[in-house]
Amino acid sequence: MSSEDTAHATPHADAPDAEEHEKASSFSDLGVIEPICEACEKLHFSAPTDIQAQAIPHALQGRDVIGLAQTGSGKTAAFSIPILQGLWDDPRPLFACILAPTRELSYQISQQIEALGATIGVRCATIVGGMDMMTQSIALSKRPHVIVATPGRLQDHLENTKGFSLRSLRYLVMDEADRLLDLDFGPIIDKLLQNIPKERRTMLFSATMTTKVAKLQRASLRNPVRIEIGTKYSTVSTLQQYYLFMPFAHKDTYLVHLANEQVGHSIIVFTRTVHDAQRLAVLLRLLGFSAIPLHGQLSQTARLGALNKFKAGGRSIMVCTDVAARGLDIPAVDLVVNFDIPTHSKDYIHRVGRTARAGRQGRSVTLVTQYDVELLQRIEAAIGKRLDEFPGAGDRDMIMLLSERVGEAQRAAIRELQEKGFGNAGGAGRRKRKQAVGLEDERDRDDDTVEAGAYRSRATKAGGDGKRRR
Repeated sequence: MSSEDTAHATPHADAPDAEEHEKASSFSDLGVIEPICEACEKLHFSAPTDIQAQAIPHALQGRDVIGLAQTGSGKTAAFSIPILQGLWDDPRPLFACILAPTRELSYQISQQIEALGATIGVRCATIVGGMDMMTQSIALSKRPHVIVATPGRLQDHLENTKGFSLRSLRYLVMDEADRLLDLDFGPIIDKLLQNIPKERRTMLFSATMTTKVAKLQRASLRNPVRIEIGTKYSTVSTLQQYYLFMPFAHKDTYLVHLANEQVGHSIIVFTRTVHDAQRLAVLLRLLGFSAIPLHGQLSQTARLGALNKFKAGGRSIMVCTDVAARGLDIPAVDLVVNFDIPTHSKDYIHRVGRTARAGRQGRSVTLVTQYDVELLQRIEAAIGKRLDEFPGAGDRDMIMLLSERVGEAQRAAIRELQEKGFGNAGGAGRRKRKQAVGLEDERDRDDDTVEAGAYRSRATKAGGDGKRRR
């Protein structure tokens, strides 16, 4: 069967026992060895998810795998377990390489591989932009078993780090492949494919099968089995989805009202621009909420620090751009707020997928102004579900009582941003930000300098003004 044929094959067509795998009640039923099963128990992975139950047996048999599944479905373990079992059978350095679109996701994958491989002594290196090249070169010289990387920085090391190569690589994984290619990593991935052996196992995981992903599949996979869980666009059944309609001028006031109503819960707020992420984090802090920003103009150390504080409960609100929309598994997010409605339906699915993960309950609220109605209707059509109005939204007079305090905090927040160089993204502000993120790797375009959808073209026409960035 050619790769072109298998691109359209279902797991049942490729393997008659796929149904049996689907019903597997434990990882040992899938053929996973005892040390890795022990690690799964310690991580409270009680039973395989659908994507794990169908992908792991094929990967253990040496098949290339295309896994299409919604966010929060357990894709990381689906490719990590076969790699670790292969490493157990044939221990060698530089055994596997995993490519991810963002730095935060790379660190998360590394942590999960180290946790799953703790019983077999796996060594993992994380190679991403925004961190010191020399420190990473030293880590690579120690020849780890698994490398988790963003493509730009990995290519830098292949070109500039003496003695480092991937010629002995046995496994290549591309996680969130649709996002990798959205960020125009295509040419870098083409170069990487030329520098690794053709005799390898390849696994490609993605939320959706785009034309770019299909092209990448033909270029890099041989006779793959395709496993598709759920529909092209879907959200989990445990997620309650709401909208909140308001005049554009009062968005900040409605956000503060939501934060007031949800005191004691953990909240992620998504914005379209870096400027709004920083501004809203300052505004909420001035009003007494424990908020922290996360966006691509922070240094990598600050980004990881923000994420860890939020995960540990040190901050109850994280205001972020779409740099945090993909793959991040934060155990207890009670509410996702779309401060800016996303341009693409698939971005909406990834954002709200930060809550209601692994069978837990969760809620999302999308703030909708008079300019956003069409975008909301597009999202509802894509997910095949109408959003309900958020309870309590009708009490507009009560909400507007907050407007005076919010107005004072808005002015104070703008002053603070101007003092720190954010301002209105003027020339001086841009220069200061460039100095502040001097370690940022120009080739590692995994942050939010690339805008999605219609905003990308407008940002280009506007000369790349900072307000047009996520």
